[in-house]
Amino acid sequence: MKIIFAGTPEFAAVALAALHESGFEIPLVLTQPDRPAGRGMQLQASSVKQFAVAHGIPVAQPVSLRLDGKYAEVAAEAHALLRNTPHDVMVVAAYGLILPQSVLDIPPLGCINIHASLLPRWRGAAPIHRAIEAGDAETGVTIMQMELGLDAGPMLSMRALPIAADDTTASLHDKLAALGGEMIVDTLRQMENGPLTATPQPDGANYAAKIAKEEAALDFTQPAAVLARKIRAFMPFPGASADFDGTAVKFWRAEAVACGDWQPGQVIAANAQDGVLVACGEGALRVTELQKPGGKRLPAAEFLKGFPLEGGQFC
Repeated sequence: MKIIFAGTPEFAAVALAALHESGFEIPLVLTQPDRPAGRGMQLQASSVKQFAVAHGIPVAQPVSLRLDGKYAEVAAEAHALLRNTPHDVMVVAAYGLILPQSVLDIPPLGCINIHASLLPRWRGAAPIHRAIEAGDAETGVTIMQMELGLDAGPMLSMRALPIAADDTTASLHDKLAALGGEMIVDTLRQMENGPLTATPQPDGANYAAKIAKEEAALDFTQPAAVLARKIRAFMPFPGASADFDGTAVKFWRAEAVACGDWQPGQVIAANAQDGVLVACGEGALRVTELQKPGGKRLPAAEFLKGFPLEGGQFC
């Protein structure tokens, strides 16, 4: 089976590596154009491109695939490349570009998507973040046949994965990426033996909106358990934060604990033993890893040496 692969970040690169290591022929990879990154804002290739180049796989980076859009000429060239590249199926994982019907119709066996959610629970751009933020007990990976519509296609395969109490988006991402790689290999092996049965998604879809930097600020009128989940969900990006006298301090690790009668946002304690304890609308956050602007992520005891806080002050 010959596969065209479309993906961009590390989640997709793990799947591409699994397909490559399993011996599938990959005549072409699509990925997003290089983007400025890092403090120097130098152009950086996506994780998928880096893997493809390192393994001698041809790469295309169209800025759009829409024939009726702003970059119609670029899209037309990409369509021609897809039609002229012999393949059986396109595998898509976190590509980041809309695939119009004109692209979905090109592969003989269609386009297969690897999605990091138990569909239809979380459709959209940030299913891992939103699952943790919502307090879901489990998530997983769904392999689906792509159709027009956001992650709305029929399902070919699904596997669940529990969300551990200490899982962050970073740790859960790595587990799901590995699971997705295993599942896409298994799915394509089955497709080699004949058509698979696709199951329509049930009702009850939720939209996992892209994470915005504006969501980073913690609202201490909310319950501590809600904020603790948010901190885990926003690691590594954008990082949850609280304002101390005009300085945005990142909270990287915290747990919800019981507390007495304190006002939301009030610092109950700040020391090496307790960490930074902040009252919330219900309970309190015990913060054990923090970061000031321009500084490093530090355990609370080390952080407080350079950024002293006092009980009773507010954030």
